[in-house]
Parts: sequence; structure tokens; C-alpha cells
Amino acid sequence: MKKSLMALSSLLMLGSVASAQKVAFEEYNLDNGLHVILHKDPSAPVVVTSVMYHVGAKDENPNRTGFAHFFEHLLFEGTKNIARGEWFKIVTANGGNNNANTSDDRTYYYEVFPSNNLELALWMESERLMHPVINQIGVDTQNEVVKEEKRLRVDNQPYGNLFTEVKKNIFKNHPYRWAPIGSMEHLDAATLQEFQAFNKKFYIPNNAVLVVAGDFDSAQAKDWIQRYFGPIQKGTPINREKFEEAPITQTIHATYEDPNIQIPMAVTAYRTPSMKTRDARVLDMISSILSDGKSSRLYKKMVDEKKMALQIGAFNYSQEDYGVYFIYGLPLSPNTPADLIKGMDEEITKLQTELISEKDFQKLQNKFENQNVNSNSNLEGVAENLASYYLLYGDVNLINTEIDIYRSITREEIRDVAKKYLNPNQRLILDYTPAKDKAQN
Repeated sequence: MKKSLMALSSLLMLGSVASAQKVAFEEYNLDNGLHVILHKDPSAPVVVTSVMYHVGAKDENPNRTGFAHFFEHLLFEGTKNIARGEWFKIVTANGGNNNANTSDDRTYYYEVFPSNNLELALWMESERLMHPVINQIGVDTQNEVVKEEKRLRVDNQPYGNLFTEVKKNIFKNHPYRWAPIGSMEHLDAATLQEFQAFNKKFYIPNNAVLVVAGDFDSAQAKDWIQRYFGPIQKGTPINREKFEEAPITQTIHATYEDPNIQIPMAVTAYRTPSMKTRDARVLDMISSILSDGKSSRLYKKMVDEKKMALQIGAFNYSQEDYGVYFIYGLPLSPNTPADLIKGMDEEITKLQTELISEKDFQKLQNKFENQNVNSNSNLEGVAENLASYYLLYGDVNLINTEIDIYRSITREEIRDVAKKYLNPNQRLILDYTPAKDKAQN
């Protein structure tokens, strides 16, 4: 569900935050439980209107995976007052653009309009929430769209199943064990009534946050929000089951053959704690040390100096309940994935036994200061961050204070967190190889 920024891109950049200024916001609740966050920025005549729902792949029935991502598409089909196929026409005709995306934890919709179209944006999002039309023709249409997306981005994409295979093997009990794209067989088997029930359960005001960011009059915005969202009935409170994973105590070995590749990939993955934890932020810093830029440890050693790898990387994929820490690389012949994993482990051991230098630590802090500024450098980023910090972290003001957590992390913590989570007996080693017939060609 991708629509490129066109007419308003230059205006959005004019509305950027030039430095690490505090992001001012106001928040309140409607009687139906919808949480509202307002952020005023009059620097450009642009407004972002977004709604984030607390529903993602982890909220699905294991026999009906892919529903949350499916709804990312389905809720553009039309409403009681917006005819089928008219949504995007209305947006573009009024100088706007829109987008949506889904993760394991949430689904996010937004529109970007000239500020004089705020009322239109609020009405459209209230329509999506109050009057969605979920019928068989819409389900059948979007089923084909999702299948094509899966073919393009997963099935026929080199290394496209990497994420799916890692999740499947590192989670045994938690719904993170499947990818948001889900199973096409599950979607084919689902009835219209199942889709309607999913909508009724999760797409409710008391499971959502509305953000308005940009150039607008607060009193007028509040009036429109009450007018369009206030009449929507509160939904039945959602009882979420808590899933816990037993610690990984010995290396998990798994294999996957990818018909779309010719070079095997070295893959190690570790289960890590919730993104809300301090340790998750430390792991973010460890990722930067290992693979952020050409001077990072893994790149410098294995790509630049030893010419062992074509590509290498490490990143902490943080989520609401757990995270996954990936380290991967493409070996340069005659090296093998095992050679790369050995080199990766050597750098991890260094982090676990030696403090990084003061110079490298200062460089690391500077990077995170810069990332913090960039994450709030335009209205779209601010709007999504405000929604995420409320819905997933439970603290909107983290948009201003999370950088203080990163600033307070010490060199000793970096060493200790590497020791705590990145050990050989706590990980998956995925043998990600070309399909046998491919390897023989």
C-alpha cells in the first residue's frame, strides 16, 4: 500500500525540525476511548492525520495468519460514504497522499494534506473506523493484491524468506513466529464473517490513537475530531493473551533453501527483550558498533581488510514483546558462511571482554544524537513517533526523553549486555543456501 510523496514533499521538508528541539504535544481521550495527540507546527501549510491501531500479526489466530496485513489493504476498499475505488482519487484530487503499513504489533494509516484539508482527512479516517464496507468483492480483490505482493516481495525476492525463516525457528510459542504477510492458504480459507469479526474486534476507537501534526488551529481541530470521531461507539475491551518463550539454552540449527539466490548467507539470530527495555537500546548501540558504516567493526574487518564478505550487517529488530538480533553476511569465495560466523563471533567476544575506546564511544553517542534529530526531522516522522510512543511504549514524551536513555548508557553496559544476550548457546544458526538445483548450475 505504497503511495509516493509528490506534491507535498518540498513542503514537508520546509516543516522539518532543524535541531533536537522538544516536540510539543497535547493529548486527551474521547469518551469512546480514542486517544488523541495534537502537535502544532506552523512552519509550512501542511498537516498529517494518522491513526494507529493496536493490532498486528501477533493478534491473529495461528490458523488465520495474515489478517492484520490484509486489513491494511482492505480498509482502503471504501466506506458507507466513500464509494469503492474512490479513496485514493479523493486524496490526490485534494493535493494529498497517503500510506499504510503493518507490523507484528500495530497497523498505521496516514494522510498528508495541505492544511486547509484537515477536516477532509479527519472525516475520511472516521469513515474508515465507523463505516468500513467489508464485503466479498473487496475481500476477493485484496486477496489477489496480497498474493501478488507476496510473490513480488517474498517468494521471488532473493533472500525474501530470511525474516520468515528466522522468526519461525526462534519463536516456538509466541505469535511472532509468523511473518505479517501471513499464509495465503489461511486467507483463501477465511470466510467473510471471519474478516468482519476481526474488524469488529480490533478496529475500534479504544484500540487506537489519532495524531494530528502540522499547521492547524487547535480549537477547530478538536471540534472536528469530536464531530467525526465522538459518535463512534466504544468497542468491547480486548483481552490479550500473554505469550512467553522459554530461554534458548543451546544453539538452534535450521536450514532453508532459497531458489532465488546463488550465494549462501551466514545468519545468526538471538532472541532479545522488549523494545521498551533499556537493554534493547543498548543492543541498538551494539549494532551500530558492529555494522553502521564503513568504519564499523564487522565491515572494516570482514569486507574491507580481509575481503571475506561481500556484505555484512547486524541489527536489533525490536518489538513490543520480544526482539530479534540478527547478524548476517554474504561470503566472498573461497570463504564460507561458517568462516563468516567465526569472524562475527570474534568481534562479539571482543565486545564482551573489552570496553570500547572513549573515542569510539563519543562517536557512537554522536550517531545516536543525529539519529534522534533525523527521526523527528519531518511531520510524518513526528506523527508516527507520537503514535508509537503512546501505543507501544505507553509514554508519548519518550519522543523527547528517549535520547536521554541513550545518553546515559555506559561502555560497561555495552560490554555487559553483549555478554548477556549474544552467546553461542542462545542463538539460531540458519543455514540459508541456494536451492540444490540452483547450486549445481
